[in-house]
Amino acid sequence: MKLKEIPGALLNQLLLEAIPVGQLLETECERRPVVVSLTTIPTRLSYVHITIRSLLRQTVLPEKIILWLNAELRHSVPKKLKRLQSELFEIRYSNLTCPHRKLIHSLDAFPGSVIVTCDDDAMYERTWLENLFQEHLLYPEQIITNRGHLITYDKEGNTLPYLEWQKIRRNGHSSPALMPAGYGGVLYPAGCFMDEVTNQELFLKLAPTADDLWFKAMSYLKGTLCRCSMNPGKKPVTILGTQSFRLGHTNIHLDQNREQWNALLKHFNFTTPQPELVQDNTTRV
Repeated sequence: MKLKEIPGALLNQLLLEAIPVGQLLETECERRPVVVSLTTIPTRLSYVHITIRSLLRQTVLPEKIILWLNAELRHSVPKKLKRLQSELFEIRYSNLTCPHRKLIHSLDAFPGSVIVTCDDDAMYERTWLENLFQEHLLYPEQIITNRGHLITYDKEGNTLPYLEWQKIRRNGHSSPALMPAGYGGVLYPAGCFMDEVTNQELFLKLAPTADDLWFKAMSYLKGTLCRCSMNPGKKPVTILGTQSFRLGHTNIHLDQNREQWNALLKHFNFTTPQPELVQDNTTRV
């Protein structure tokens, strides 16, 4: 987080935490037929209630918000998080320690449902879910993402380092090469993945720390197109104190994203098309 962003992040955080629990849970907002699914790690367990609060004050609400925790955290859930549990927000447990649990368990628990994933270290603006769902109504068979990267290869067809994949936030852009970036929020329509998507043995072998790449491979092989939202909104505000550990440091700077993508390409014997360079004139925030 940049130094100039800290005051705004702190203000957002304080405002969210000041909302009485009763006010959050007694809302009469309209519901949308989606499930919001996320996970967190031990170092963020004392902060994730802030993310949940931002999800509970959306202009429209999902049918369910599910937080998947590793089973070892069952007796370590902070009171601030426990108090938010209701018929809308549930905490469920998994034996997995990998980030894939943010989605794969919800795929099993809510078959046939639209599932929206988000990160555990961010505060989402109030129209975040409404905007994603509106885009889904226009393109019901496509995966909708607010942020994404184009998987890119050199002239010989070798995967380029992840840092050289083009970041894209061009409103309405769709491409088979587009990989949704989970931190901005991603909407997955029902039936968008290969059946192997929940094969734990396989994803732990091929992409143990790169859940976004695993989900991209599973959707591409199913023939599902990915699309950047026409109304992505502002970049989610990072919660102060959550960045002591970031999986991206390992996956990106040690180039493990490229290694895991190559493992997926080799195992499933496929490749995504070389993307055309996209002129992105969108103002970045």
